[in-house]
Amino acid sequence: MFEKILIANRGEIALRILRAAKELGIATVAVHSTADADAMHVKLADESVCLGPPAARDSYLNIPALLAACEITGAEAVHPGYGFLSENARFAEILEDHGIGFIGPKPEHIRIMGDKIEAKKTAIRLGIPCVPGSAGAITDDVEGLRVGAEIGYPVLVKAASGGGGRGMKVALTAEDLPDALAMARSEAKAAFGDDSVYLEKYLQKPRHIEIQILGDGQGRAIHLGERDCSLQRRHQKVWEESPSPAINEEQRARIGEICAKAMRDLNYSGAGTVEFLYENGEFYFIEMNTRIQVEHPVTEMITGFDLVNEQIKIAAGSPLSIKQEDIVLRGHAIECRINAEHPTTFRPSPGKITYYHPPGGLGVRVDSAVYAGYTIPPNYDSLVGKLIVHGRTRTETLMRLRRALDELIIDGIETTTPLYRTLVRNPDIQNGDYDIHWLEQFLAAGGGDGIV
Repeated sequence: MFEKILIANRGEIALRILRAAKELGIATVAVHSTADADAMHVKLADESVCLGPPAARDSYLNIPALLAACEITGAEAVHPGYGFLSENARFAEILEDHGIGFIGPKPEHIRIMGDKIEAKKTAIRLGIPCVPGSAGAITDDVEGLRVGAEIGYPVLVKAASGGGGRGMKVALTAEDLPDALAMARSEAKAAFGDDSVYLEKYLQKPRHIEIQILGDGQGRAIHLGERDCSLQRRHQKVWEESPSPAINEEQRARIGEICAKAMRDLNYSGAGTVEFLYENGEFYFIEMNTRIQVEHPVTEMITGFDLVNEQIKIAAGSPLSIKQEDIVLRGHAIECRINAEHPTTFRPSPGKITYYHPPGGLGVRVDSAVYAGYTIPPNYDSLVGKLIVHGRTRTETLMRLRRALDELIIDGIETTTPLYRTLVRNPDIQNGDYDIHWLEQFLAAGGGDGIV
């Protein structure tokens, strides 16, 4: 087991990793920018190192500074969390070259799954069902029109690199495709430095279902059920739950085993998530995230299993500590992402938190690194924290979530909490009747009117 690890992240995920490390008896090193000098994970870590100025490129993305921090403190491994360098294959290789462990997958697996085209080819080879689409990058409009005619409209143009909804455009007809290709290429080039795009069949009312997997790189891999992440705005998840209201036990077991077998065949190491669109009883592979997810607590709540703890042990060379038959899903869990944003315009709201009161009680978990007097900096993601609730049934969980949201107080900044207070009372949400377009349609139709 490692004796000391460096946490190459900030905010709630840095604190989450720190807690897991402490429970394993591992010393922790926090890194931070000058804007995060007063962050909770910095206060609680055994050691801390300032990486540089607030800009992420000068601090959390500064690989030489991170290497120097490892050398100064004697950290044996780095946990990247999510975002920043968590899916940077070159970073993992550099750490390996310097004899420092990377708490995540092998660089080659990060690289394969980081390229959407290569990931899809790999998924097909591994027997994972995929959305009909182009076999590779679309090089010109003529090829795009040919592929579009083959798979049928509407089609989705997607960037081969990156994610987060950038470089994605819908073409409803063949006439729309040239403009969609041009806009997607331009957006992808600006965001990722790579203008490669490909085509997929655009599904009309799909749900977003993802399968949590763990592999130990020693031929063993399991799945831990699914999460339904269909409530989204601009392709960004805002609400996640498990089990999904849309799939049954047989479907869960089938797609879960497909993913676990694929990871065994790949000899995958660490945590990962295989993401799908789901429509009319069929699963279609979108991508694989080779890291811990923001919404991982949902899975932890229904399985009682610590995913970050297992990540660290696997990276230290331990085999999986559980078998597939050990995984039993109990009850229901829902996570709401609380952001420092206006609840309907989603305008960022950085600033000082003057009063903070998290909810409590049975089945309520808050993953957050904020406190009264803490200032949310304007330089990073607006996530303030995550409210996760668990109950014996979905109905009980929704009622518990309603109660917890009413208890949550964050003064001094605007947050998205009022939006969730509205959503949890909506009949469609209560019935589990929603898809990936539901939230944007709800807001466009004035569903957010009156939210304050």
